[in-house]
Amino acid sequence: MESQTGSSALERFTFNNTALKRLPVDVSDHPGSRIVPGACFSRISALHPLLRPRLVALSQPAFSLLGLSAQDVLDDPLASEYLSGSRLLPGSEPAAHCYCGHQFGLFAGQLGDGAVVYLGEVESDTHGRWEIQVKGAGVTPYSRDGDGRKVLRSSIREFLCSEAMFALGIPTTRAASLVTSDLYVSRDPLNNGERILERCSVVLRLAPSFIRFGSFEIFLGRDEFSGLQGPSAGRHDIRAQLLDYVIESFYPHIQQAHNSRKERNLSFFREVTMRTAKLVAQWQCVGFCHGVLNTDNMSILGLTVDYGPFGFMDRFDPDFVCNASDKKRRYSYQAQPSVCRWNLARLAEALGSELKATDAGVVLDDFMPTYEVFYLCGMRKKLGLVRKEEAHDRELISDLLRVMHNTGADFTNTFRLLSRVPWPEEGDDERATVGPVVDLIGEQCASIEELKVANKPTMEDRELAMILSMAHTNPVMFEMVADRPDVAQQLELMGRLKELLEMDQDELKEKQRDDWIRWICRYRRRLAREFDGLSDLHLVKQERLRMMSSNNPRVVLRNYIAQNAIQAADKGDFSEINRLLKVLENPYTDPEPLCRQDAACGEKEHKERLFADGYDAKPPAWAPKICIT
Repeated sequence: MESQTGSSALERFTFNNTALKRLPVDVSDHPGSRIVPGACFSRISALHPLLRPRLVALSQPAFSLLGLSAQDVLDDPLASEYLSGSRLLPGSEPAAHCYCGHQFGLFAGQLGDGAVVYLGEVESDTHGRWEIQVKGAGVTPYSRDGDGRKVLRSSIREFLCSEAMFALGIPTTRAASLVTSDLYVSRDPLNNGERILERCSVVLRLAPSFIRFGSFEIFLGRDEFSGLQGPSAGRHDIRAQLLDYVIESFYPHIQQAHNSRKERNLSFFREVTMRTAKLVAQWQCVGFCHGVLNTDNMSILGLTVDYGPFGFMDRFDPDFVCNASDKKRRYSYQAQPSVCRWNLARLAEALGSELKATDAGVVLDDFMPTYEVFYLCGMRKKLGLVRKEEAHDRELISDLLRVMHNTGADFTNTFRLLSRVPWPEEGDDERATVGPVVDLIGEQCASIEELKVANKPTMEDRELAMILSMAHTNPVMFEMVADRPDVAQQLELMGRLKELLEMDQDELKEKQRDDWIRWICRYRRRLAREFDGLSDLHLVKQERLRMMSSNNPRVVLRNYIAQNAIQAADKGDFSEINRLLKVLENPYTDPEPLCRQDAACGEKEHKERLFADGYDAKPPAWAPKICIT
């Protein structure tokens, strides 16, 4: 970037706001929320400054994408104003993006950036062009009844998780900074009618583009279920313009490879489908739940976008739901792949005549097989199975997850511990050999009381009693009802709960131990087949450990860890945010133990593996009670 006398590094950004040049922009200065026809963006004419903004955290890796160091930012006395949208960066052109969305399965009409302001696109010499946004910077034409603000609580979560996902190797939008202020807004954090005042805060977000599936839904006609339509319904000319912009800018290899528009568009849709399949497979492999997988929260580039009520699983549960508002469990952990496919089908519909429906159908049919390939590949790496692919691997993985579910094992910590399973040696006493690692995994399993709570049926008592009564009074009808997935799940929970009520803690621990020994013995037999008898066995063992260490994170942004940082920040202490950020930037690395193995340590210290940060400990009992909406 060229040096300008007296200007700071932030003021020397080279803006090239391509999206606003290539796409139709609404320039109306009409105040307040409104329907915006015939445009992909709306200009923002007035800024909404924060009261005494304060920069409390920044990500050096994210700022480096813009060609800046942390010191460049810290040296700028106006940094907190620029990074919160309180002061206009030279060359930036504030705007808000127009999009629609299917929310929880229903078309919701116009949505748009209700709390996000596009500042422009910054050209970096080494990292290309990055769109920068400020989230929480005030009202836009798309704010509807909202105030356009985000609070410290949600901003901390988005800032930390954006950077944590990047460090995990998962495609994501980035977060460069977190600014808070002395401006307060009223919120109902538990969604229970009790409102409190919270600090307004802003996250500076980066991505090559924030265009999403819902960006193409603004052209949809009237929906037969909701009765709503896109603000630019029928504007196929703008749809073509948007599609051309996305493919030419972000999929140039596809643009260059095709002369036929239909073939180009199909290749684009196939690529978006593949990226989405890979993305959700990566989510599943680290136990990440997005929470609000609406079409307006699906990136056209295959990035994780919009961190709201997300959650990383603690205890493994395929029905895990991280969003307390998702009463019908539409976006549960195990539903995420099928939901992503459903959203891709909505994207195909939104592209309309730009795609042949039959061709799009073929691509959609390939989604689940493509996802399975990515998922199995990721899971094999987590188990250190890198030399062979066997048909029974799928069953081995499914049985592992079943044991984890039945024993209430912690997802992240259990996978990390599996690297301690000893390589099979001829003549070893298998139960004795695997005993120590089984004991460690046992410490990550749930108690009988925790499992009773986890297996309590969620259906209303009256409805459940009626179904059980039907088993005696009308067995034929009962069989029909019991086949429904929701009812089958409740009956399964009842069966598990009945078993738990008939045993005590010691009996449960013994059963958990036996279940883990059986699976680990199977796993060791599979490990043995990784060695073909010709390779260097030592290298094979080392390769397995390296692969497992780099695919099973020691630490993820669990809700309780984020909550600790939030509670400290609410009291004015932002040190935990920055400490946690450093840990999350290296999720696969073990810290130095407080007590080294060769030091004179007591038995307790060795057993508990006391580390310098404690972020890999089993979650506390209060962790499942955290409510995120």
